[in-house]
Amino acid sequence: MSFIAELGLGGNLALFALIAAVIAVVGTRLTHIADDLADRTGLGEAVAGAVLLGAATSLSGIVVSVTAALKGQPELAMSNALGGIAVQTVFLAIADVVYQRANLEHAAASTANLAQSALLICLLSLLLVVPYVPEYTLLGVHPATILLFAGYAFGLRVVNDTQQLRMWAPRKTGETREETPEDDALAKPLLPLWLGFVVLAALLGLSGFVLETVASRLGEQTGLGATAVGVVLTAICTSLPELVTSVAAVRRGALQLAVGGIIGGNAFDCLFAGAADLAYRGGSIYHAIPDQTLLWMALSLLMTGVLLLGLIRREKKGLGNIGFESATIAVLYAAGIGLSVAAA
Repeated sequence: MSFIAELGLGGNLALFALIAAVIAVVGTRLTHIADDLADRTGLGEAVAGAVLLGAATSLSGIVVSVTAALKGQPELAMSNALGGIAVQTVFLAIADVVYQRANLEHAAASTANLAQSALLICLLSLLLVVPYVPEYTLLGVHPATILLFAGYAFGLRVVNDTQQLRMWAPRKTGETREETPEDDALAKPLLPLWLGFVVLAALLGLSGFVLETVASRLGEQTGLGATAVGVVLTAICTSLPELVTSVAAVRRGALQLAVGGIIGGNAFDCLFAGAADLAYRGGSIYHAIPDQTLLWMALSLLMTGVLLLGLIRREKKGLGNIGFESATIAVLYAAGIGLSVAAA
């Protein structure tokens, strides 16, 4: 895309905004289709949010990370992935603000979302440990990449078992929103739903490919480092589907879909690191990232732990009608942004 290299700062900023708008519009439509598929397939909102919505809204981000890795830019590849996890967790706090009846984590009680949070903590912990193990690769791929994908697959099975076996169940209150399939969704044929889902997901992936080139140019033109660009610019833009879908799901009344989409999307985003390692030809990508990116790994882990505490405690109402976890997550993310910009 040579025309992007010829654009000035203003032109690249305008193109960046245009791509962000496309991602937001597509993400809105995806919410409705994912909610219908959750009812039509019997997956349930929490699992559909994790597997379908979480993966689809992450496609643009994974394209950015893989493309950056192919170009030999490990800092941008990893900071985009891990910066996305952090900002998407903040988006869940924004959805909490939008839902005025009660704290979102209280109303969207689900054991599947608890299991997904635990899975995310395990995956982030693995990513944080890998840079400190020997830099051994097989055909240019670190063994941790295989472990990462296998752990994610096993974790999804555990999440599904948690939903189906129901060995634990949240206590129902007057503010708990129970999931009930809609008659209109049950009447819709599956094939058009799946086709629409695939087409919209492909549009998100294409937008991510263009976005990576624009972000690289913006990094050069603004003087920001690759990590700052990945965390502040590309991560926020490629995470816009999560913001749009979570807010749209809350307004639609699909609360478990909103929470599951964010947490499940974050778990899927951990696979960005594995995909980037497969694409990176300079050895183990885990050993080619700066300390600043490791900071975002630790920060994302901390934010997820706070979120899990909020999901377990289920505070009905807090300051500003949001839970303590939402306020804490916002403060942690702001601190991380400040540290990243200061270090740029």
